Amino acid sequence: MMRTRPLKVALLGCGVVGSEVTRIMTTHADDLAARIGAPVELAGIAVRRPDKVREGVPAHLVTTDATALVKRGDIDVVIEVIGGIEPARTLITTAFEHGASVVSANKALVAADGAALHAAAEANDADLYYEAAVAGAIPLVRPLRESLAGDKVNRVLGIVNGTTNFILDKMDSTGAGYSEALDEATALGYAEADPTADVEGFDAAAKAAILAGIAFHTRVTIDDVHREGLTEVTAADIASAKRMGCTVKLLAICERAADGASVTARVHPAMIPLTHPLASVREAYNAVFVEAEAAGQLMFYGPGAGGAPTASAVLGDLVAVCRNKLAGATGPGESAYTRLPVSPMGAVVTRYHISLDVADKPGVLAQVATIFAEHGVSIDTVRQSGKDGEASLVIVTHRAADAALSSTVGALRELDTVRGVASIMRVEGE
Repeated sequence: MMRTRPLKVALLGCGVVGSEVTRIMTTHADDLAARIGAPVELAGIAVRRPDKVREGVPAHLVTTDATALVKRGDIDVVIEVIGGIEPARTLITTAFEHGASVVSANKALVAADGAALHAAAEANDADLYYEAAVAGAIPLVRPLRESLAGDKVNRVLGIVNGTTNFILDKMDSTGAGYSEALDEATALGYAEADPTADVEGFDAAAKAAILAGIAFHTRVTIDDVHREGLTEVTAADIASAKRMGCTVKLLAICERAADGASVTARVHPAMIPLTHPLASVREAYNAVFVEAEAAGQLMFYGPGAGGAPTASAVLGDLVAVCRNKLAGATGPGESAYTRLPVSPMGAVVTRYHISLDVADKPGVLAQVATIFAEHGVSIDTVRQSGKDGEASLVIVTHRAADAALSSTVGALRELDTVRGVASIMRVEGE
């Protein structure tokens, strides 16, 4: 039998995502009630600009006093889609203290302060759900946190930012440079007026921290994630990748060490073979490849951002949290029992693609090969071309530690015959 008294929901933020959450809660109210076992009622919407026209948003629910809204005491669930660290953190902890559970899409906050938020939720017998914080509509947090809870995840490799994937896809498919591809992404609304969070990898790094923490049952914050953006990726890098049968993607990579004693989390551009499933992810789509001991290889794919896709994830969490409320229970909280250390980037082992500008004369290749050998980095393939006294060396290594590669490149720069290091890119997914 369905409970007649509604569960009351407070919404913090009513931008692109918040407006979609409001629309879906209104138009699908009966379906949501049937799935939950009780009606849900939107009891208040906190915004910064109350005079802004918001189509379909009941004006009588709008308030600028978010603190008073979350302190009401009759609120069962708070949905937070305002983003940023403050005031979101204070509002969420206040909501817990006044008996509400929280559904959030705030990747920056969860990646920076997830442990404290989970502790606050647990102390107040409340839920903290954040499926929408990682990959829009793609079900990823819950499968890692629940469906794979009985398995051992060893690696998470993914494209988790649609803006950067769109830019790299256009560079690959049209031959455009970075600036031209960014301009197109901006014109189509995929990139913000200030795209720094996306193109410099901050957005993906926050998501990598969340995924690593859940996958490996350990605490990983955004400060633990090595981050490189794609602003230095050139059309020449894309062309080199094509000659290797690869494409370039900005990847979030979370790995458990082979001995199981540590983990790594990193975000950077990388070449991946065209045969890898992630290579076919086009436009602004996201995809995450999970490798687990028993389940094997799993891939999650779909739209990773946007109002409706993100709202879909928010509403999925809302249904789960409301069901928990009715049952007098809470869902899974933080699982950090392994307490594994996060290794620095220097310990990461992978392959590398290095482009060098060198003098076109006898003995240069031998000099370069000697430097690689002295630093313990094995060369897989070399391609050399040149004319008029200048040449280009493209070297692909076998797997080597990042620290060893860095010392190799430092030594190469000291050679008189090496004019410059044109680019260095990791090769992943093999």
